[in-house]
Amino acid sequence: MFSAISTAITLNPLLGLIILVALVFLAWNLTLHWQVYQTGKKIKLMFKGTKVADLEGVIFEQIKRLRQTEKNLEELTQFAKYVEKMAVSSIQKVGVVRFNPFSDTGGDQSFCIACLDAQNNGFTLTSLFTREGTRIYTKPIIANESKYPLTEEEKRAIEEAANNNKTIKKAKKKD
Repeated sequence: MFSAISTAITLNPLLGLIILVALVFLAWNLTLHWQVYQTGKKIKLMFKGTKVADLEGVIFEQIKRLRQTEKNLEELTQFAKYVEKMAVSSIQKVGVVRFNPFSDTGGDQSFCIACLDAQNNGFTLTSLFTREGTRIYTKPIIANESKYPLTEEEKRAIEEAANNNKTIKKAKKKD
């Protein structure tokens, strides 16, 4: 078959030119069909999930979605600022020290707890266990200091709370 075609082309060069042009047009036609098919897929994807039938409607729908997204982002930003403000003033550091205040009682049943926020403000809670009963005291802490005299155990609890937070920060940086 190919030999018959090659013989016809050598006898009539115009026929060869026509076949060559037909092959070029066939390749061009296949390329255009492929591009139309790809464009159709993209258009279907663009209009998918919308109730509009024209490009202008799609653009307005996208603008509407963009404005809603901007509104949601602003709300999230305001909420994040609120949470950040709340987190700074919340208890973030805790230190606990158990001790025996009296030599005549057994065990370390007394304790001191220091609860501090990010600026080292908070309180200490001290419980003294005796044979007669338990007494609980609290003292306000501002910048690791109190206007009331602090016991050694309370100072250690405050120091432990401050150091616990530094340890947590160092551990997070390693990750």
